[in-house]
Amino acid sequence: VQLQASGGGLVQAGGSLTLSCAASGGTVSSYSMTWFRQAPGKEREFVAAIRQSTSTAYYADSVKGRFTISRDNAKNTVYLQMNSLKVEDAAVYYCAAGRPVLSAIREASIYYYWGQGTLVTVSS
Repeated sequence: VQLQASGGGLVQAGGSLTLSCAASGGTVSSYSMTWFRQAPGKEREFVAAIRQSTSTAYYADSVKGRFTISRDNAKNTVYLQMNSLKVEDAAVYYCAAGRPVLSAIREASIYYYWGQGTLVTVSS
């Protein structure tokens, strides 16, 4: 499965961005699709996931209520709608695909496939 992340850019604090993750060679509906992010000098961290079996969404506490993950099976694409962006949301955002058990859905090491990352910069 190849994943192509896009949609990053520069936005002011309080603004919005929508990231996209287009898949090829596999269908997004057959994987748990997850967004991670990594800021300079920090470890990669879980942001949001949508589970393959139930389509249930899971979020990091830091983004809950501001970010929304969704999936368009017809376009074979997963989205991350980011609202009320904060300076601390700035990072390279990666999409990933895998089939983790629920207890491991936040663990980056579980995921088989990764996109190349898209940079989100938030200015104050």
